[in-house]
Amino acid sequence: MSLPPKQKQQLKARAHKLKPIVLIGNNGLTEAVEKEADRALHDHELIKVRIAVQDRELRKALFAQLCAALKAELVQVIGNIGVVYRQREKE
Repeated sequence: MSLPPKQKQQLKARAHKLKPIVLIGNNGLTEAVEKEADRALHDHELIKVRIAVQDRELRKALFAQLCAALKAELVQVIGNIGVVYRQREKE
């Protein structure tokens, strides 16, 4: 699922005022972190995730792994903070 540029732009604007909800530490992407991110996406649809790892390639891999596990889309990455989006399922 790839987002159109117009929608990405709108999501970036919405995410600007958000604070990071999920923190991925030195233990990496654990099951508990995945569950928390999944719950946050279910509740909010758009979240910020902070990865406390200095290696740029490892951060990139962790964001990709998180998005794949959650079936979400990575909207933007600035430094160690990424914006993740998953459209709400209609109930």
